Amino acid sequence: MLTRRSLIAAAAALTLTAGAAHAQEWKKQYPELTFAVIPAENASATNDIYTPFADYLSKELGVPVKLRIANDYAAVIEAQRTGSAQIAFYGPASYARAILTGVKVEPLVVQRHNTGLTGYYSVVWVKADSPYKTLADLKGKTIALVDPNSTSGNQAPRYFLNKEGYSVDSYFGKSVYAGSHDNAVLAVAQGTADAAANAWNSETDSYLTRLAARGLLKSADGKPLNQADFRIVYKSDLIPEGPFAVLASLPEDLKKQIAQAFLDAPKKDKAAFDKLSGGKDIEFSPITAKDYEGIIGMVKYNDDQRKRS
Repeated sequence: MLTRRSLIAAAAALTLTAGAAHAQEWKKQYPELTFAVIPAENASATNDIYTPFADYLSKELGVPVKLRIANDYAAVIEAQRTGSAQIAFYGPASYARAILTGVKVEPLVVQRHNTGLTGYYSVVWVKADSPYKTLADLKGKTIALVDPNSTSGNQAPRYFLNKEGYSVDSYFGKSVYAGSHDNAVLAVAQGTADAAANAWNSETDSYLTRLAARGLLKSADGKPLNQADFRIVYKSDLIPEGPFAVLASLPEDLKKQIAQAFLDAPKKDKAAFDKLSGGKDIEFSPITAKDYEGIIGMVKYNDDQRKRS
């Protein structure tokens, strides 16, 4: 006998079956997914940090998620331009560069730090025992940047410092790209640069504190260093966090499943989630393209300044 309850149950079963069948369709098109990440830390550290999360995504999505650590920030942009990476972690400026150069990509989520913020700052570090107290003391000195497409390690310093009358290209005697945030900090620690531009979340969460926690923050002669051995001589306005993003061309149900996997991560695999930040983040928060309009404006401004010079 057909009853209201049996009809509801049958409808629910059909919905679940249809949803599962639809999911199988994208799995035929994408039997494997690639997750590309910018090399914010050194390659080995980046691998250690992201591998557990890629494994978590594999389990949640039901297909292998292959981690790809890019050689530089531009490589993540190109991986999504060519469609060889379906998921990516960008810095804000590298995401902006992707958009400005025609890559069809959609931001999904960002990390919310234990400060409650979904953003961070660009700072300039110097050694605490150096004579440099302010930016004015660094005229003609060497500054270590991170990567041309790094936000806190290049684009933000160029934008904010230029607004204050300190053009990176003419004020400093020399600027070098270190390749990662870790390397920029180590350039100051080991004396190959007088200052370094870098990302900073809080007094207890920066690439400097993370290096120190791993026992890798050392002087040129191998002496262990800590945060007290450095000081900040410049701190920018708040910058929105870099997004985890997907190709816009992915099936809508796949994009939704990826976004949900990120949002569920703190509860479903806290160890993998905590590994991303050393336990300094509390959740993933949804983000939209509109949130990066200011960063896109920053990158455009820097491009214009470079053309003028």
